[in-house]
Amino acid sequence: MAFVAILTVGRLKHSEAHPASREFFEAGNEVMREAAKTGQLIKEFSPNRARFPKEIIKGEGTPILTLTVWKNLQSLYQFTYSGLHRQALQDRNKWFGPLPERQPNYVVWWTDMLSDVSWKEAFKRYEFYIQHGPDPFAFDFKHAFDELGVPVLVK
Repeated sequence: MAFVAILTVGRLKHSEAHPASREFFEAGNEVMREAAKTGQLIKEFSPNRARFPKEIIKGEGTPILTLTVWKNLQSLYQFTYSGLHRQALQDRNKWFGPLPERQPNYVVWWTDMLSDVSWKEAFKRYEFYIQHGPDPFAFDFKHAFDELGVPVLVK
């Protein structure tokens, strides 16, 4: 059984103590609580020990990273564009600055083993996406692939 992993990337516009940033962290905690309640979120990785590759993810502001694993692509997509997460996406410009050109806000990939998902692997997939664009190895929702590498439409 394959699982889907997603790395999200952003950079705060303001310091972590700024009211807008505090609002983001509060909203983010609520979003993750809602994700856990879906029964589709398998694992959330703490960014506390992640070695942030500044040569890959460029820009100004405090980096905000999430790495999660989901039961399938459809459940991840549905969660992303509904509920509290949808509202957070609509509010993102209050909290985050733009990323450099060709630098995506997220990258998705399939994995057969939960133990294969790590920050190192996530950054490898992210760098691949930046260098080569969407591919079964690393993709986005607009250019998605199923676990066999066949292009799929997610909605």
